Amino acid sequence: MPHILPLRPWLLGMLVLFASFGALQSLAQNAAESPQANELQNAAAQKNATSGRPSMPVQSGPKTDDANSIAMGSSPLLLGPGDELEITVYGAPDLSGHTRISDTGNVSVPLIGYVRVAGLSTSEAEAAIEAQLRQNKIVNDPQVSIYAKDFTSSGISVTGEVAKPGFYSAVGPHRLFDVLQLAGGTTDKASNKVTISHREQTDVTTVSISKNPAEIGASNLDLQPGDTVLVPRAGIVYVLGEITRPGGYVLNSSGGITVLQVVAAAGGPTHIAAFGKTTLLHRTPTGLQEQKVDLKKLLRGKVPDIPVQADDILFIPTSGFKSAVNASTLVAAAGTAALYHVPF
Repeated sequence: MPHILPLRPWLLGMLVLFASFGALQSLAQNAAESPQANELQNAAAQKNATSGRPSMPVQSGPKTDDANSIAMGSSPLLLGPGDELEITVYGAPDLSGHTRISDTGNVSVPLIGYVRVAGLSTSEAEAAIEAQLRQNKIVNDPQVSIYAKDFTSSGISVTGEVAKPGFYSAVGPHRLFDVLQLAGGTTDKASNKVTISHREQTDVTTVSISKNPAEIGASNLDLQPGDTVLVPRAGIVYVLGEITRPGGYVLNSSGGITVLQVVAAAGGPTHIAAFGKTTLLHRTPTGLQEQKVDLKKLLRGKVPDIPVQADDILFIPTSGFKSAVNASTLVAAAGTAALYHVPF
């Protein structure tokens, strides 16, 4: 068995010293390679140096432009007249509260008066109010938070022939048919021509829409906050009396429509129709104008066809019926008539 020499005390001390030095050098190198450690130290030092200033609380709701940017998928939403804001000045509850942006684009802040925020993002509006608080020496180091409770200026207005006309919030891009669906869809009296007006622009976009999903295509335009969608009432020609399908026929064509076309769309006269006593009522600025129509000669091609226009009423009486039907009765009947969409 080999003989092991015992370690002398001074040699043991040197080994321990070298081991400790190596461990310290390794720790120092790791610290130098970790910028997170330095950042944490700097943040802690800065926080300790700040006295009497409240820290910004963590917000649980979408109170920043970042949240709005994600919703929009592009740039932050900009504030505008009518938007409702919750303004918080930390450490100064008397300066905080709810307000609404005026028509001139300003908000009223206690002690400093009006501050213009229209056209700014929420972070830019926060900076504007902070600057006024500092300039007026009301708060030395203000921290302002703005939460847009209601982006009224960033919604889309839908009017006209829709089931639920109104204002629809649009935090994010929307397409035309999405907004029409939010409004309950178009009514039976809706035109197939929809107009879109844009905020602060004079140009109006007109687009043809179809109720057939396969034909939506390019008509499903992108809408932006502040747009107004108008679904006008379509022109309707009414055919009443002795006709196969009495009712109103929606004019979805910009071309001229005639009496014979409307009669054909309605299935033609019944076998007891008084062809020679047909009446066509026109709406004029001064009232209803009555025109006699010999439907028998029209059908035989002996007289020129007669053009019709929106809100005209074609009435075909019953053969042998002696009593006259007045215009007001026909107008009332047209108001309750069934509506048909047929291609002319």
